[in-house]
Amino acid sequence: MSLKSVGTALTRTLWSRGNRTPPLSRNPKVNRLSTTCGVLGGTNHGDKSTHQSCRSDLDRPSGEAASPGEHPHKCASGDAKRPKDSIRGPGVTGVRRRSFTSNAAPMDQRSYLWTRYNDLKRLVYDLIPPGACKSLNSSVIYANNEVDLAEVDIYGFDYDYTLAQYSNALNTLIYNTARDFLVEHFKYPEEIKTYDYLPNFAVRGLHYDIQKGLLMKIDAFHYIQPGTVYRGLTPLPDEEVLDLYGGTFHVPLQQDSGFYGKGPKVKQFMDIFSIPEMTLMAVANDFFITNDIEYDPVHLFKDVSEAIGMVHIKGYMYKWIMQDLVALPSDSQQAAVLKKVFFSGSRDKGMRHMVGENWRDFFDVVIVQADKPHFFTDCIKPFRRLDGNGDLRWEKITSLEKGQIYKQGNLFDFLRLTGWRGSKVLYFGDHLYSDLADLMLRHGWRTAAIVPELEHETKVVSAHRYAVNLTWLQALTGLMERLQIHRDAESRDVFVEWQKEREELRVMTKNLFNPQFGSIFRTLHNPTYFSRRLNRFSDIYMASLSCLLNYDLSYTFYPRRTPLQHEAPLWMDQLCTGCMKTPHLEDMANIR
Repeated sequence: MSLKSVGTALTRTLWSRGNRTPPLSRNPKVNRLSTTCGVLGGTNHGDKSTHQSCRSDLDRPSGEAASPGEHPHKCASGDAKRPKDSIRGPGVTGVRRRSFTSNAAPMDQRSYLWTRYNDLKRLVYDLIPPGACKSLNSSVIYANNEVDLAEVDIYGFDYDYTLAQYSNALNTLIYNTARDFLVEHFKYPEEIKTYDYLPNFAVRGLHYDIQKGLLMKIDAFHYIQPGTVYRGLTPLPDEEVLDLYGGTFHVPLQQDSGFYGKGPKVKQFMDIFSIPEMTLMAVANDFFITNDIEYDPVHLFKDVSEAIGMVHIKGYMYKWIMQDLVALPSDSQQAAVLKKVFFSGSRDKGMRHMVGENWRDFFDVVIVQADKPHFFTDCIKPFRRLDGNGDLRWEKITSLEKGQIYKQGNLFDFLRLTGWRGSKVLYFGDHLYSDLADLMLRHGWRTAAIVPELEHETKVVSAHRYAVNLTWLQALTGLMERLQIHRDAESRDVFVEWQKEREELRVMTKNLFNPQFGSIFRTLHNPTYFSRRLNRFSDIYMASLSCLLNYDLSYTFYPRRTPLQHEAPLWMDQLCTGCMKTPHLEDMANIR
């Protein structure tokens, strides 16, 4: 909520609202400054008197003259100077005016600043009702761009972490298997096996400096978020980070990750499968550092990447699924979505488990091992059909037939054989680069991102503790911005205390999401690099495919018009944290 837009009346009535306010400043000298000016109006005809009041200059303590550049106090009427004579026409009785001034003694600068601090803190805590954002719901579909489902003819879906949502046990299996590969195939010390998987260490979207061996979080402007740089399992002090990057937190574009997240010196981990890879990278670095063993971070990066790749290339993940399906929960909602729309893409055993034996009936075209993102950019690999045993056939593909399974291929042949083009296709995937980027930028398809982390993030944002911390953080930042014109020694001391509290609030807010790296969507107040890519490469995004069940197929998703920095917020859903914009899921319950 914009505190600036709250009326003066709220401030005047603030003190009569009970004991809901938090503990205030520890400065005993602080007293509330109450200075008003008034206009009493009356006539000799018995008119009722009226009273107008306005606040004194809020940026200056009592008795202090206006500093250069500051506007002197003006009344609400806007009159800079009041005439002594009647303001009415000739022959009309004039208006008597009396001025009201404060009896409070002039305040020193420190007391004045803490008074402003306490006034604002009372206002903030009084304006946040309990459960202010309880309406946030992880089943909502969020729009970056306007999408009308009535205009969509073809629905396409990636498989891993889109159609198939795996349990957390899969990350542990990937980590343990790749860690054992490091020992058995790359001859790493056996002691590395003592490091167990840390499920809550890393988050998606982090960057890894290959040459320095550092895992970090970068914002949309290529700046490293202080306090989120890790060498191994240990955070680096901000001073050391500045030394390593030439006195700045900025990572130059030529060093940062490229279009697909793979730069010459920095890689961005964008998919959910990369979380065990980041953890193993940190663990391996930590082992060599704590045991004082000399190593080259570049070699370690390549070895860990290859070990993780071996898990996928050798088919371990799908063998685990084929054996007991522990990592692939059965989800009746996936089948409900497939019954609602017809689309493309998947794998046999997992699909039978989730949907049933007749899963192919839901698809017009099935493609496996497409080798994305090369599927979208190369025009070399042809489609090949698989027989009932999963063996490759040798005939040339001249059409893509329903009920058949095809391997590899490329998008250009796919478009030629199907005729599916442009915004009439909506494709769902979890990897912003390999699943969505080319389809949106090169071919004009509509894209939908699956972001399972939304379930956790919306729970955090809906908590009253988060609302209080964030609102007070924003209010304190605004107060510091407005009062920075006071630069005497006492004011500087106060600002040091405020800045310390501001940093503590930022850390507290970050830790609510993840103690090491915070939210995947924000770095302090800026969007993350991940969030920037999410907004760029997806028209809509959601926590899971089952969110589609909350909407009918003629629904239109409208993005919220959030104000730019030079624009003023106009609507209530823009003034709060977004809870008023949540679609009315209760009204749409009949769609399921």
